[in-house]
Amino acid sequence: MINAPRLWLERELERFAGTLPAGSMVLDAGAGRQPYRGLFAHCTYESTDFEQVDKTYASSTYVCDLAAIPVEDGRFDAVVFTQVMEHLPDPAAVLRELYRVTKPGGVLFYTGPLVYEEHEVPYDFYRYTQFGVRHLLTGAGFSVEELRPLDGTLSTVAHQLRFVSRRLPWKPTDYAPGIAGVLFMLAFTPFRLLARMMAGLAARAAAKSRYNRGGMPMNYLAIARR
Repeated sequence: MINAPRLWLERELERFAGTLPAGSMVLDAGAGRQPYRGLFAHCTYESTDFEQVDKTYASSTYVCDLAAIPVEDGRFDAVVFTQVMEHLPDPAAVLRELYRVTKPGGVLFYTGPLVYEEHEVPYDFYRYTQFGVRHLLTGAGFSVEELRPLDGTLSTVAHQLRFVSRRLPWKPTDYAPGIAGVLFMLAFTPFRLLARMMAGLAARAAAKSRYNRGGMPMNYLAIARR
């Protein structure tokens, strides 16, 4: 199924990378598999991650806590900080550290979820409204230049429908005891199938439209300046 938030993230990161002069020092903070490294081929790219989650990592330049990166002050022209902050027990400390390693006038690219199920457990701590993102960035010393939804309402709808289609129970006893459980299961089974179909349609629409209403995108994006 189409992953609309990831498509929008790739588009936004490509645009952001295009604004950086050749040779710029870039830190990918919490880089994981480093899926966006190629976008910064014209830059000097470095990465950091603590590499403690049970998943595949690319080799990080610095294996460390993001609150204590072993580099000098003001090393980087730009910091890429995508889909990481929800995994940090002390996000304010990490943002202060990212501020420290960013050059004066340097820029930070942030994205993070407002709506998402628990993942990479036990390292999953928070979800962020746009107001929480602004509060944390400005509290660390950054000046927020852009703060807006990364994706749209349809991304949230597609994700939630997909989640429902996979996670609704199959056993009557998981709904309710006795005949009520059977009736609930019979009612929800066609809804599960409909949700699966509608999730695919919503994902296709979400890849084309960032329509937002009601303050419920899956993710927010921010550009912040040191």
